[in-house]
Amino acid sequence: MSQFFELLKTDDSSRARLGRIHTTRGSIDTPVFMPVGTQASVKALDPRELREMGTQIILGNTYHLNIRPGMEIIAEAGGLHQFMNWPLPILTDSGGFQVFSLAKIRKVKAHGVEFRSHLDGSPLFLGPKEAMEIQRILGSDIAMCFDECPAHDAPAKMQQEAVERTIRWAKECRVQPRAKGQFVFGICQGGVNPQLREHCAKEIVAMDFDGHSIGGVSVGEPEPEMMRAVELTEPFLPANKPRYAMGLGTPAQIVELVARGVDMFDCVLPTRVARNGTAFTRQGAIGIKGGAYKRDFTPIESDCTCFCCQHFTRAYVRHLLNVNEILGLRLVSVHNSYIYLKIMSDIRAHLAAGTFAEFRREFIATYRPSRKILSARVKESLVTDDRG
Repeated sequence: MSQFFELLKTDDSSRARLGRIHTTRGSIDTPVFMPVGTQASVKALDPRELREMGTQIILGNTYHLNIRPGMEIIAEAGGLHQFMNWPLPILTDSGGFQVFSLAKIRKVKAHGVEFRSHLDGSPLFLGPKEAMEIQRILGSDIAMCFDECPAHDAPAKMQQEAVERTIRWAKECRVQPRAKGQFVFGICQGGVNPQLREHCAKEIVAMDFDGHSIGGVSVGEPEPEMMRAVELTEPFLPANKPRYAMGLGTPAQIVELVARGVDMFDCVLPTRVARNGTAFTRQGAIGIKGGAYKRDFTPIESDCTCFCCQHFTRAYVRHLLNVNEILGLRLVSVHNSYIYLKIMSDIRAHLAAGTFAEFRREFIATYRPSRKILSARVKESLVTDDRG
């Protein structure tokens, strides 16, 4: 195999990069969006649909899969890929995001966290060793270090302690056994404190992980703080390794984060808001269930080539949603996921052509942010919402 990450081109107008990640299950063109398959399934979508719309890699969740169905079942199935019939790459998060969402029922220890299951209250423990062992059994192509993810408005002392634990736990993760061909990413924390971000990034980078993640975003912070956290971390990350902003974001946020040097993204929004009848377009999000679309016999987006827009109208999708037909939420999930993947494909094409600056300028000028969508992002930390 060639090197894990190839930096193919950089943008003259921004920090944006065109790259390629190589794994044993296939190569991934970056910047890339990774649909979230928390419980071995991207909600409402099947593997065939995901592949047909251009999905290169999906996400799995250590916390949820360890609880249900459990590692014994997945090991018997031959690993997560075989269990869910997904032959392409999978990235698994460490479960730290979910564990630290359980603020009222957890206790932080030196080597991990004691907490109780959100399902039945049974006592559980998860730390660097346990998280890496679970990901080894899952057999993911990219595994994440176990870190501490504090709230964006956590006191300075708590942010400092989280950074030191994240560094210490990263060292433990670094020496744990891996699945064959598995790569591991370190995670950088530090809120919007410049000194903490620099300190954490430098310590994590020194451990020589295969890639680096910018953590502590998508935890309820205002958008300017999200951008600031990335801006404070990115300069200290090596150019020859992929950069991953965890849990982000809306289409406009992703375009702006690509411009800030981020290569990899995941977010639950495409399928989550679809279940509430919200559809993404290149001009912003719209609520399809509204009365304004009762007699609208046009597609959700006129020039969209997804299965939903090629075969159905807003009026029909609205009808399905309002009578609680499962097909309605499936169609909006298909459309939203396709839009995210198509935007990433367009970004890559413009980076290759040297026209990303024009694309970025036009996209941001025409995209209308939605307060409703942004408020939904804040709720992503709720572990009982299954992060999808």
